[in-house]
Amino acid sequence: MAKRSKPQTQIPENPSTSSKIPFRPQKILKLTTTTTTKLTIQTSPEIPKILNPLTSNSEITLALNHLRSSDPKLASLIDSYTPPSFDSDRPPFQSLARSILYQQLATKAAQSIYTRFVTLCGGESSILPKTLLNLSPQTLRQIGVSGRKASYLHDLAEKFSDGTLSDSGIKEMDDESLLTMLTVVKGIGAWSVHMFMIFSLKRPDVLPVGDLGVRKGVKMLYGLKELPKPLEMEELCEKWKPYRSVGSWYMWRYMEAKGVL
Repeated sequence: MAKRSKPQTQIPENPSTSSKIPFRPQKILKLTTTTTTKLTIQTSPEIPKILNPLTSNSEITLALNHLRSSDPKLASLIDSYTPPSFDSDRPPFQSLARSILYQQLATKAAQSIYTRFVTLCGGESSILPKTLLNLSPQTLRQIGVSGRKASYLHDLAEKFSDGTLSDSGIKEMDDESLLTMLTVVKGIGAWSVHMFMIFSLKRPDVLPVGDLGVRKGVKMLYGLKELPKPLEMEELCEKWKPYRSVGSWYMWRYMEAKGVL
């Protein structure tokens, strides 16, 4: 009868737990069950962040209602500006190529180079990995693309051609995985990925902690003496979750209105 007692029956069901702490198996089993339940609750809300991009008025309305109630300081800005719009419909590869071309250039100059680039490719729909790999650095220089940016474009095209990246795969990745995978591409850093996630993928909860405009907006909104550092940005904007992309959008509008951007 002793061999069939409950503690001995339950221990083999959790061999890793019983091997580490052989005493009081019933308490350990209870703690393990509780931890598993907590993990399920914490991970499940992450799913809508990917499945519900900021593509509809109803999603924007949810975001604005949340931000108004969670941050009174931000609420006054929301009432001062028109609702945000994230209306880019370019496929991921096209958006990333465009992002590389626009880096460190004034908007007017970037637009001019991009227009010539589109013509060179045969139209925006023809901006594909194979097309870019067929364009030599010399050809790209003729339309104003630097040698360094030409190498960035070729590296991006190669990673799409060999299957490291794909349009469909990018859309399915969570934010953390996307940041890891895209920063492997030459010329694409965390800031570029954040902009891509907000404006191309329309992800709702992205906080570009390295963006100067957003940092200046947060500094002014909360009356800080200095520009907040990344960790402080995370803490101050915690209340915006899960709509930090929208909160960031209002920081840009705020700074534009102040003549800072």
